[in-house]
Amino acid sequence: MSRFKVIVAYDGTNYHGFQKQNNALTIQEVLEKAITSIVQQPIEIIGAGRTDTGVHAKGQCCVFDAKTNIPEENLIKAINSRLPKDIVVKNVQSVQENFHPRYSAKRKIYRYQILNSKTCDPFLYRYAYFYPHTLEISLMQEAAKYIIGEHDFKCFCSAGSSVQSTIRTVYSLDVNKHDELVCIEICGNGFLYNMVRIIAGTLIQVGIKKLSPKEIQNIIDGKDRKGSGPTAPPEGLTMMEVNYEDE
Repeated sequence: MSRFKVIVAYDGTNYHGFQKQNNALTIQEVLEKAITSIVQQPIEIIGAGRTDTGVHAKGQCCVFDAKTNIPEENLIKAINSRLPKDIVVKNVQSVQENFHPRYSAKRKIYRYQILNSKTCDPFLYRYAYFYPHTLEISLMQEAAKYIIGEHDFKCFCSAGSSVQSTIRTVYSLDVNKHDELVCIEICGNGFLYNMVRIIAGTLIQVGIKKLSPKEIQNIIDGKDRKGSGPTAPPEGLTMMEVNYEDE
């Protein structure tokens, strides 16, 4: 039995998140069916992150275990031939049996995009949150500095999370605007349930001057979800990549 590491990109619009569910189509289910049909044995996919309904990925990392002699390059072609066009396997490689896409991860990078324009763009509406109101990017950049570092991020965690600790480390948080597209890119050792979308929603509140940048510190210290901003919509979020110690 060999363990295979798989890098997957997908448009999450038509799926109810990554993790398999009983009554809804998910990325995991589609991947498992495709790979099972190729290796001719039941397999289980484990992902680095459980992206929500409508959330996308450019570098989701997964693993599966199987007995197969199919070369890795041929596996990529075979799997993609059985996947819909909105899911693509970018790479397959064998790894040590103790490699785990979630527990072995050292850094995860997410990007949240906001279309800050007077009119929506038909080519971006699936991949950016359309927000037509003026955003002060310099204030959002100042606020982002308070989020960097190791903190108890309970204020940025949706109810229903079962994690034992809400302490995480954010290594970088950049806010930039190119033409009408605002890009929030965050790198951390892990993220809580809806954490990136809540951070994006909170930074938007700063951008429209409903919150001051300095209030971010008070929100974090307060450890209360009610103190932070709304959860930004899922379509703006993309899992960019997952980094591991040997990378």
